[in-house]
This record gives sequence, structure tokens and C-alpha cells, in this order.
Amino acid sequence: MSGGLLVAGTTSDAGKSVVTAGICRWLHRRGVRVAPFKAQNMSNNSAVVVGADGRGGEIGRAQAMQAAACGLAPDLRFNPVLLKPGSDLASQVVLLGEAVDTITAGSFRQLRPRLAETAYTALAELRAAYDVVVCEGAGSPAEINLRAGDYVNMGLARHANLPTVVVGDIDRGGVFASMFGTVALLEPADQALVAGFVINKFRGDRGLLRPGLDMLRQVTGRPTYGVLPWSLDLWLDAEDSLAYGRVLGRPAAPRGTQWLDVAVVRLPRISNATDVEALATEPGVRVRLTVEPAELAAADLVVLPGSKSTVADLAWLRETGLADAVLTHAAAGRPLLGVCGGFQMLARTINDAVESRRGSVPGLGLLPIEVTFDPRKTVRQVAGTAWGDVPVHGYEIHHGHVSFADSGLAPLLAYADGVGEGAVAGAVYGTHWHGAFESDDFRRRFLTEAARQAGRDGFRVAPDTSFAAARERSLDLLGDLVEEHLDTDALWRLVECGPPADLPFLPPGAPTGWPSEAVLDPVPAAAGAPGQGDPAVPAAR
Repeated sequence: MSGGLLVAGTTSDAGKSVVTAGICRWLHRRGVRVAPFKAQNMSNNSAVVVGADGRGGEIGRAQAMQAAACGLAPDLRFNPVLLKPGSDLASQVVLLGEAVDTITAGSFRQLRPRLAETAYTALAELRAAYDVVVCEGAGSPAEINLRAGDYVNMGLARHANLPTVVVGDIDRGGVFASMFGTVALLEPADQALVAGFVINKFRGDRGLLRPGLDMLRQVTGRPTYGVLPWSLDLWLDAEDSLAYGRVLGRPAAPRGTQWLDVAVVRLPRISNATDVEALATEPGVRVRLTVEPAELAAADLVVLPGSKSTVADLAWLRETGLADAVLTHAAAGRPLLGVCGGFQMLARTINDAVESRRGSVPGLGLLPIEVTFDPRKTVRQVAGTAWGDVPVHGYEIHHGHVSFADSGLAPLLAYADGVGEGAVAGAVYGTHWHGAFESDDFRRRFLTEAARQAGRDGFRVAPDTSFAAARERSLDLLGDLVEEHLDTDALWRLVECGPPADLPFLPPGAPTGWPSEAVLDPVPAAAGAPGQGDPAVPAAR
């Protein structure tokens, strides 16, 4: 078979990524050859995938997680278009893993036909190779100002004749109105593909919800395929930092007599915030994201995470007083970690003619290094050691390159060939490696050192914590929730048979063809889509 399904949502962060992953894990358990797909993602959380040519490329972190749910290694085709916002007006375009352009809303229209054709081709290849492809939409399909150029929501569904399920987050309130409105704003041909709904993040007495579900079916003619409960254990591999609360996960009780408090600065253009998820899997480690200088003062370990716009985020640190709080923390001898963009901020000088194009700017001056940005982007998987014999693996995604003013500065890590990477100066640490803390031995050693420097002598790492196992438990939980709470027989009929033939039209609906009548730069007929353009860069994740 060559089945397919589109998981759309009423909003960003409604639960599309986790529902897609849960359906993938359920199908994988049934022995179905299933793959995930997201035509276009907008996220600064990305994973590095080795392509067929041996070079590293980027896809959205959520699609790498969904691949794991399918029992697959990540594939560049799972997320053929990745937009990485560097400001409110511009995004870097990553096409099949490779950064090809930086676009604004005005220039996106010219590039969109190429992106759509690439996405449609990738989906066709996946459908030829797998039994089922579970597609994830972006934002909401009812963003009617963007419908004309859409190739990730109903544009994709129309192109591939995909039955569509709309996910709504009841925790935000207004879920029935948003589900009804999502369908009612679509033109008739789009509505004909929307088969039903899934409610996400419900907590409470399900009996109280039943009248609403019955009425939703009456007014839309579409069923709700199930209600997924709220779960505190579903927080790994978030698509972006918006999915996090203030505290990551559900911290387990410490193994020793003391907790270790970790404050992560929530930068405006935070990138790969998932780096700190591994720290939060350790018992006794409380990880919180913050924009408050006072919370840095109370922290044992401060983390400056990655950034898609290092110089701009560094300026923001200074404007908000967070830079002074970071300097005070370091001056007290307490541990400070910079990852990728955060590592670059620790330098004496940053020379940036690529991202911000601001030339030479002063860094925080906490490490005797200088950072220079190169137009060529480093994207690769890496492996090596720390402290001489502790194995560690990760990946790099950066334009900045480091030169050392002090040749005696100790590296934090070493590549497999022995060349040093990163830097350590007292309790100040820096590295370009993302994902390093997923290496269990390295994470334990680093936290032990950080606790010692923070004066937390009663903190003890757990010898048996496995990040890989925690991720698998999360994926299995997703599969369990789908099997227990969704009508999987009905979902299978959608996958196998396509959109139901008798779905009613909900007025008022968008006029047929609107707003595509005034569209520029249509996709060529060979791409398999009617003429559609895009008036702006989609702001959907």
C-alpha cells in the first residue's frame, strides 16, 4: 500500500508533532513500514543528518524524533524545507539539509515554487518507499492569508489527496470554536479532506467533555477520533522553546542530599534548546528557562544556549541586565556553560560579517578567544572524548570559528583525531557541540564538576540514568496513548482508504479559488500542483 495522513492543528504547538510521532510509533508496532514527513518547518531546533553524499545536513529536531518513533534513522527527505528565523523579518532557508539562501517576506514568493516542488518530490519518493507516510502540518491550515502559497497544510493535502485530522489543544481553551472555525474557513475542496479531530492535553472528567464532542460532530459532520490526556512526561525533543514551561520535565528527587539548580537563558533566537533536556533527565537536577537576572543569581549552573543570531542576542543580554548577571555569576567562581552561540558570546571579540553583519563587536570576555563568522556553514556529526577517556558524541551547526589568544587554554572536548574543541577556564566552559549531554558518562562527569564548583557537595549523579532510554520511554508512551485513547480502527481506515466521500460542507467557507486568483509565480505543472504563490514567509512551526 501507499497510504498517507496529514496531522494538522488549530494553532502552533497544538500537539501536531507529538500526535504524529504517536501515530508513527503505533503503526511501527503493527509492523507497518512508516515514515514521517513535514514539508516545511520553521524552527531553530535542528538535528544533523548525514546525507547520501556523506555530508551533514539539517532537518527539524521534531522530524528526527518522529523518525526514531518509526524505528528509522533520520532522512533529509523527512523535512525537505527548514526555515531558521534569524530575526523577525528574515529566515535562513535549508533545502534538503543545505543552507541555500536567507529570505524575507518579499523574497519568499520567488523561492516558493522551488521549495514546493522539492517538498512534493520528497513526499512522492517516501510514499514509493514506505507503506505509510504520516505528514505533519505547520501552524494552522486556516491561516487564510497564506493559503495561496501553502504546500505544507491543505496545499499538501490537496496535492497528495491526504485525509486530514485536526488537533486542538484543550488546555488553551476555546478548542471547540477553534476546530469548527478551522474547517469553516476553508474552501470546499479543502474541507472535503478534513476527516475529523483529535483533542490534546485534556485533564479532568472525560464525561464532562462528551456533550461538547457530540455537538461538534452535529455541527461539523465530523467525528472526534479521540481525546489524549495531559502528560508531564512528554517534553523531550521539543520542536522549539515555546513548547517548554519554566521548568523542564518533572525533576526526580536527588540521589544525594542536595539539588543542583540550572538556569538556562531563554534567548530571543534560542537555537537547539534541546541540549539541556538531557540535564533535566538527571535526578536532583532542576533545569529552568529564564529571562530574569535574579534567577541567574540564585542558580548553581548558568547555561548560555545556542543562538541563530549570536550578536543580536548578545546585545539583548546587555540591554536586559542578564549580561551583568552572567558576569557576576562567573566572577563568583560558579560554573557557566556556553553552547555554540552561547560559547561565542563568551569570547573577547566577535567578528560577524555573515549573520548580523555588524563587524567586530566585544563579547563578554570570559574566555581568551576570538570568534570569526564564515559564510560556509559547518554542519556535521562529531564524536570524541572529554577529560582524556570519557566518550562523547554530538553535532555541530555554526558559522562562527574560534581562534585562541591563549595557546595554553584547555579544551573541553577532543575530536577523534585528538584535536581539541571548546575551552575551559576555571569554571567557565564552552563548546560548539550540540547534543553532547546525551552521552551519559560525559553528562555525569560534567555535572559532578559543576556541582563541586558550585559548592553543592551533597549532590550526586545517578549511575543508571540513560538519556537514550528516557527518549524511548517517551516514544513508547506516545504509542501507548494513541492505542489507548484514539480510535485506531478509524485512523487505519483513513490511512488505507483516503478521505471519506461524504464529508459535509461547513458555511461560510472560503470562496473557491480564493485568494489564488491573484497569485504570482505558480508552481510548474510538473510539480503536480495548481498555481499557488505565497505572499509572506509563513510564521508557522
